[in-house]
Amino acid sequence: MNYRVIKEKDMFFLTDEKGNIPKSHPYGLGLYTKDTRFLSEFSLRINGEEPVLLSSDASENYMATILLTNPPIEKDGEIVLWRESIQIERKRFIYSGVLYETVKLKNYFPKPVTCEISVSFDADFADMFIIRGFQTGKVGKRTGQTVDGNSLVFHYEGADGVYRATTITWDRPAILADESGQVVFAFSLHHDEEQAVTFMIQPQIGQPAMPKTIMDKDNALRQLQDSYNEWHQSITRVNTDYKPLQRLIERGLADLRVLLTDLGYGPFPVAGLPWFGVPFGRDSLITALQMLPFCPQVAKGTLLTMAQYQGKKQDPWRDEQPGKIMHELRFGELANTNQVPFTPYYGAVDATPLFLVLLAEYVKWTGDYDIVRQLETNIEAALQWIDQYGDRDGDGFVEYHQESSKGIANQGWKDSGDSIVHRDGEYAKPPIALVEVQGYVYQAKKGLADIFEQLGKVKQAAELRQQAEELKKKFEDAFWMEDVQFYAIALDEKKRQVGTITSNPGHVLFAGILDGHRENAVIRTLLSPKMFSGYGIRTMAEGEAGYNPMSYHDGSVWPHDNSIILLGLSKLGKAKEALMIMEGLIEAASHFEYDRLPELFCGYSRSFGKPVPYPVACSPQAWAAGTPLVFVQAMLGLFPNSLRKEIHLSPTLLDSMNVLKVENMAIGHGRLSLTVFREGKEIKVNIHENTTGYDVIVL
Repeated sequence: MNYRVIKEKDMFFLTDEKGNIPKSHPYGLGLYTKDTRFLSEFSLRINGEEPVLLSSDASENYMATILLTNPPIEKDGEIVLWRESIQIERKRFIYSGVLYETVKLKNYFPKPVTCEISVSFDADFADMFIIRGFQTGKVGKRTGQTVDGNSLVFHYEGADGVYRATTITWDRPAILADESGQVVFAFSLHHDEEQAVTFMIQPQIGQPAMPKTIMDKDNALRQLQDSYNEWHQSITRVNTDYKPLQRLIERGLADLRVLLTDLGYGPFPVAGLPWFGVPFGRDSLITALQMLPFCPQVAKGTLLTMAQYQGKKQDPWRDEQPGKIMHELRFGELANTNQVPFTPYYGAVDATPLFLVLLAEYVKWTGDYDIVRQLETNIEAALQWIDQYGDRDGDGFVEYHQESSKGIANQGWKDSGDSIVHRDGEYAKPPIALVEVQGYVYQAKKGLADIFEQLGKVKQAAELRQQAEELKKKFEDAFWMEDVQFYAIALDEKKRQVGTITSNPGHVLFAGILDGHRENAVIRTLLSPKMFSGYGIRTMAEGEAGYNPMSYHDGSVWPHDNSIILLGLSKLGKAKEALMIMEGLIEAASHFEYDRLPELFCGYSRSFGKPVPYPVACSPQAWAAGTPLVFVQAMLGLFPNSLRKEIHLSPTLLDSMNVLKVENMAIGHGRLSLTVFREGKEIKVNIHENTTGYDVIVL
């Protein structure tokens, strides 16, 4: 990727590879929090010249290090600074709402040198929607700058009546600091000498006041690193002798930690960087599901957060209905003034059943029945939404239809405008019933029925089971396409099958709604050459009218899409097929920066060559980062069930692996540690620790 991004909680910093924010950069670089850009220029020069890039590393996500050097610098026809005399190191991180950046100079020239470092700052306080070109509207105005000693403050009065400011301070005397945003420092360095200046940049939202006291840099960095150490100590640890997988798991866990935030109800993952570092119903719920084997508390935080923002009324502007789980929550000026409907916006048909699916899976994993009691009214409201508002015409299927004038037309996970397309190339018209959504509803009702029965709610359990079985029969009749032995992606407004071959039916493998012989037919199609690229399962099959390997949803490969299919394959005992997908994705990841699976990549066949990046894929992205965690669960064939006090294992290993060691996995009220290893042609399991209270059953 040709940008660098770091994040902590709800603040992120996006720059070019040199660490700069050039003025009016087309990609929208800046320092952001609450959907507002608090720094729109941050450009460093040495003696008025732009430095030369040596290296740029943001592999740690929370901290970036960039090495630069000087070009040859002349004055009046004479060289005053030989090229590559000065090493310039920029090191930055975010902690407790403050961006810290230290610029350190080291003199490698054999004699003393003098130079000037100048930095240009600016802050436009632009709303995220305006920066990304999605919206124009009424906005506030800049109200001046203040320079006072070692500080520079930019002031802004928003159209929402909210005061915003960016306070920049530095710890070295400047020879110039003016209201234009220019700050200049003089350096005199002996050979091998180092000197530095540290900037502390603090966004402020609220009434004009003194910004809070800023922690010193060393203490802030120590506390930030301590928080990461605590995270890694608390989660499941994995070790394998297959290094590509080991790197991928470690990268996924690191990415997920940086994407966690907390709105006061527990940790949950935001969708991805740079543009989706906010709560997302679907993305957060699926990522939390992927993270269950590593940190079940994230699922709890996600459930409690989604419950807090659950729909309470009918509001077409926001596509809101009672009981509906949100799609996306924004905090900027346009949202605050109701110029965009994201406060929150509810235009997702799948978030509500996924909320219930995650709840059921979380309870099976942890035995935490208290959360069911705590969320009783939220569960009832979500079920009522499915049956009343979700099923718009009473045919037993959940459909979507955009009501908001500034909302989203397609409201499943494939939410681009061209993603639901008939085989003749005609776009489906809403209301649209998606195949995977019916699977989520079935899975939610079956899972809740088991939990309700355990809690003594026998009548409600029986009703949910009956509804699920009725849905299963209707589903088979309506979605199965006998001629191609596959399921339609959707039903359109006239209840016609949208027959394009896509990955969506793969999601229902995990739901358990399919009959056995049709499960096998779906799997055969998903792993056929027209669907499986060699690097992963495509979103749409080659040869379909809408197929385009460069598209967002119509032929690309999405790791998270594959991960849900993997969960289904593992649940069904289809180890060979699951390993084939994992091997493809692991190979793909090795070709991306930092061994990281991106949000998506193009769907060209492996015979074409290396995987082709999608130009604007988010990286890091939550449910892509969660995908390698699913690899671990799928290889273990691990499905705990608190209702029966059982842990089912059906272990397998990739051909390139001999050992998979898993420690400190939180299940039930304790921990599980085990090793899966190859002995000759057999795969065996050693249980090292089991304090879960559950019996381990190896299948």
